[in-house]
Amino acid sequence: MEFHGTTICAVRRDNGDIAIGGDGQVTMGKSAIMKNGAKKVKKIYNGTVLSGFAGSVADAFSLTEKFEKKLDEHGGNLKRAAVSLAQLWRSDKGMRNLEALMIVADKDELLVVSGNGEVIAPDEPYIAIGSGGNYAYAAASALYNNTDLSAEDVVMKSLKIAASICVYTNDHISIEKL
Repeated sequence: MEFHGTTICAVRRDNGDIAIGGDGQVTMGKSAIMKNGAKKVKKIYNGTVLSGFAGSVADAFSLTEKFEKKLDEHGGNLKRAAVSLAQLWRSDKGMRNLEALMIVADKDELLVVSGNGEVIAPDEPYIAIGSGGNYAYAAASALYNNTDLSAEDVVMKSLKIAASICVYTNDHISIEKL
């Protein structure tokens, strides 16, 4: 049985306010909740980078560790580290089978790093991934564009909306912000 993490949402406001959050549910297979309070977001690189993952938990931990090493190699340059990780992910036989997505952010960039070796800078200053990602993204879009809520509040409300719709997302939410 595989263990999966679920929904991550990140938002950046024009004032430099940025937050990333994730729900706490870990699902085994397609039918059993194994944990409700997992933390899937964290600050890395001396508290200057936010990261969050969705997908296979073990794979995501491996990717986060490798990403931290790439940040060290590239002096904290988020985009260069993300591209380097994506290249490694595509070229390394062992990593090609990793099933996870990551959102990474710093004061300048918001990126999604995928298992296909892609680094995606979203068109909007918000993004969501995982099984409840589409729900959280739609909520973040509505909240971002129609309220003056902080990045943290948009993330929290978006994840709660996703949790009310997606069976693989719960409302035990962790948020980190810069």
